Amino acid sequence: MEFISQELDQYCCSHTAEENDLLKRINRETHLEVLQPRMLSGHFQGRVLSMLSKMMQPKRILEIGTYTGYSALCLAEGLASDGKLVTIDVNEELANRVQAYFDASEYAAQIQYLLSPALEVIPTLNEIWDLVFIDADKQNYIEYYELILPLMRPGGYVILDNVLWSGKVVDQDKNDKDTVLLRNLNTLIHDDLRVEEVLLPIRDGLMIARKK
Repeated sequence: MEFISQELDQYCCSHTAEENDLLKRINRETHLEVLQPRMLSGHFQGRVLSMLSKMMQPKRILEIGTYTGYSALCLAEGLASDGKLVTIDVNEELANRVQAYFDASEYAAQIQYLLSPALEVIPTLNEIWDLVFIDADKQNYIEYYELILPLMRPGGYVILDNVLWSGKVVDQDKNDKDTVLLRNLNTLIHDDLRVEEVLLPIRDGLMIARKK
């Protein structure tokens, strides 16, 4: 995920707004106590998600892939005062930790945390989404995208994480299942006449698509 020099990355982070105390705690505890802490959005990407959400001021946010709750809380910073964020995951081992983080936040009443396979539960929610963040199992990324796009309002945004896959998407010698799927996903979104898109080389790649 090191697309720029460490020195330049540190400069960007040092000129980016700080995490609040709860996010710093989640960041620290995730790295100390949870497997695969690389999955955490982290300070810089978290501030990007927060800024995008604040620009959009969504009333309905859907997150597919909660992990330890860091990105959900960043996205919640832009929620409208009467807004709601629904975040979905299947990892029951992290559930108590994540719910405690949400309960400790100022957005506790606006966050609904669901433990269920996303492909099964999303059609039952009966919501029209303003902003969707997808950061879950890569093999279902295309299915997630195709499922949620009809459920989004025109002008709504979907953000997909990890679409550069540590740069492997441009390495033709890398053809594992996830790399091939992410290449196909990026092509699908680029060719999708229902959206306009921009792929940002932020951390491990953020694809942002706006529904027309």
